[in-house]
Amino acid sequence: MASRTRGLNERSEPRAAAVGVRHAVGEAAGPAAPESPERPAKSCSVSVIVATIDRPALLREALASIRAIERDGVSFEILVGDTGVLPETAAVAAEFGAVYQKVAEQGCAPARNAVMRLASGDYIAFLDDDDLWTPHHIHGHLALFNAQPDLGAVVGQVLMTDAERRPFFEPWPRDLPSGRELLIRMLSGYFPQVGATVVRADVARAVGDMDESLVGGTDWDWQLRIARRYAVGFVPQTCVLFQQRAPGKFDALQLRRMPFTRKIFFRHALAEWRIWRSPFQFARSYFGTVTQFFNYFVEAAIERAKLGDSRGSMYAIGRATVIFPTRALRMMTRPTPLRMALVTALTNCLHSIGV
Repeated sequence: MASRTRGLNERSEPRAAAVGVRHAVGEAAGPAAPESPERPAKSCSVSVIVATIDRPALLREALASIRAIERDGVSFEILVGDTGVLPETAAVAAEFGAVYQKVAEQGCAPARNAVMRLASGDYIAFLDDDDLWTPHHIHGHLALFNAQPDLGAVVGQVLMTDAERRPFFEPWPRDLPSGRELLIRMLSGYFPQVGATVVRADVARAVGDMDESLVGGTDWDWQLRIARRYAVGFVPQTCVLFQQRAPGKFDALQLRRMPFTRKIFFRHALAEWRIWRSPFQFARSYFGTVTQFFNYFVEAAIERAKLGDSRGSMYAIGRATVIFPTRALRMMTRPTPLRMALVTALTNCLHSIGV
């Protein structure tokens, strides 16, 4: 996605997370879908959309993880949209028999759109160049499509990792509702990671391109358009190892993305306002959507205070306060890590000026 958000998952214990990643790359990635065989009932082709920019080594790992699960009558048409400049990228794509397309416009959405228009498979799937599919991706999705022909898309679970592929959360989402409740969840802070989503090709064509005018959230917006028009299924299996950016390292990008996140929310929420039972529930969904930005700056403030970066910590506290003033003030007047960060940063600032 483009967007590296955490969704609504909770922080897991280290041991549980380690088990999760072993399952993801080894024997069984989460429980199987009830009474839904993993092997698809018939042969089919899946067009896999991969956006990349100047990361040939990571791209090679990503494409290898796709080819590794090509079996049981399922064939992959890999399409690589490249917005970078390195000549090695085309060679890596060729290694895996991928269709390669150079894309002039920057961003994930232009890269994905360019190659989606070339797709000829029965289904559309995605993978970012720094993520990996697990051995249990796709086949459970296709089995569920066969069992429920009315589904327009099927989503699976994601395991978040650091740059060394070490997990720090349990697979998420743990479960997923359908219909109205799914739409509410998607408009309350759950952003389906597109690498775990498989869409019928005719549905993808019907909803059209991802919106290239957005900065971040393009895949969330695209999946919301699907969820508003079609039924969406869920496979409770870990499908993607999703590499998360280090916290507190991309302030400017978060600030650029926030207005577009609000735009996407109101674009869909106002059109679907009847799904909420009250204005209070509507407001809760909105706050749930933008909480990711508040949490980002709170975590950044705490981490920077620990590292002695007082100015950076104060800057992050200020940004968090602008996003949710009441919540930030409440956290700073109670015994919380944010209050400790504030005290530490202020103390260091005063010492630096000789007070």
